[in-house]
Amino acid sequence: MREFIKVMKALSDPNRVKVIKLLQRRVLCVCEIQAALGLAQSSVSKHLKILEEAGLIRFSKDGLWVNYQLADGAKNPYAASLLGSLRHWLEEDPEVVQLMERLPEIHRDTICGR
Repeated sequence: MREFIKVMKALSDPNRVKVIKLLQRRVLCVCEIQAALGLAQSSVSKHLKILEEAGLIRFSKDGLWVNYQLADGAKNPYAASLLGSLRHWLEEDPEVVQLMERLPEIHRDTICGR
């Protein structure tokens, strides 16, 4: 039950759900997620850590970049199930629609200047 509760708590925050919806579209770095959500870097990092610990996302390093993407669900079967469902849920939600409309304009090169 502990793993189930961890996933449910991770998805109990609207910003973390938005992160999942963003990562359904493409791999993102912290600065891109920060720009999309309009949150401080420290807040985004805390949200990402909670999502990662729940088995919902994973990260990989590419030089100086840390790239975040959806997990494959191997770490937590509850995470896998909810990630599958979230692909279809909230697609018509106004906040999600607006977020997805802004995403094509958000690129790490222009945000971070690297």
